[in-house]
Amino acid sequence: MPSAGTGPGGAEESSTPGKGPVGPPGVDTSVPAVGRNWPVGPVGRRPLVLRGWEPPATTYGRGHRGVDLAAAADAPVRAVAPGRVSFAGRVAGRGVVSVELAGTGDPPLRTTYEPVRASVKEGDEVGAGDVLGFLEPGSSHCPSSCLHWGMLRADAYLDPLSLLPPWLLSRGPSRLLPVIGVPG
Repeated sequence: MPSAGTGPGGAEESSTPGKGPVGPPGVDTSVPAVGRNWPVGPVGRRPLVLRGWEPPATTYGRGHRGVDLAAAADAPVRAVAPGRVSFAGRVAGRGVVSVELAGTGDPPLRTTYEPVRASVKEGDEVGAGDVLGFLEPGSSHCPSSCLHWGMLRADAYLDPLSLLPPWLLSRGPSRLLPVIGVPG
C-alpha cells in the first residue's frame, strides 16, 4: 500500500503526483466544485480519508479509483451535489448507487457510492445532502467500515475530492485562544 500523505485541506490520502485521470483520450476531465457536503458522516463534519485517489498509469493498471471515507455501518450516505440516480442496485454482491450530477457538462460527471443499502431508485432526482441509502457493514478493502466514493466522466476516472470546494476540504478555521498572564 502506498504511503499516506496530506492532500487537499490536510486530508490524509495517497496520491501519485503528476498523474491525471485515466480514460479515453479527448474526454473533458475538468471538475467544477459543485459539492455541498461530504457523502458520509455527521452533517458538517469532515470524515477521515482512509485512502485517497491513486490514478492508475494505464486503463487497467493498479490504482485506487476513488477515496475511502471512514464511517460507521448504517451511517446515512448522502448525495454530494444535485443530480439524478443513474443506478441503484447490487454489483458483485455489494450495494452501489450512482448519481449523474446536474449541470456538469456532457457527458455529465457521475459519482458512485459503495457499499450502500439504497433507499433511492434509478431515475430519482436528488438534491445535495439527500440520503441515498445507508452504509452496509463490513468492507473488503478497508481496515474498518468505510464508504468508497468514486467519480467518472464517461469512462475517465477522476478524483471525487475535486468536487468539494476548499472551505469544505479544510478542517475549519483557526482559533486564537487567550494567553493567560499576558496583558491584552
